[in-house]
Amino acid sequence: MVSLRWAYIRIVTGTIVGGVLGFYTMHRIETSYKERRKEELKRYQNELKRTQQEEQQDHSDLRTDS
Repeated sequence: MVSLRWAYIRIVTGTIVGGVLGFYTMHRIETSYKERRKEELKRYQNELKRTQQEEQQDHSDLRTDS
């Protein structure tokens, strides 16, 4: 009887610890993914802004040359 009780305790403890560990792992993965996406979006926006400024500069240079 004692060994059966010990088995239940091990199963329940393992399930809880495994769930917590899985949740923590997925939380870390999700957080790092979001940070990476934020950085990529920031780089993309900066690149887009730079491209627009260059186009605007080229457009104004063409008007001055005429």
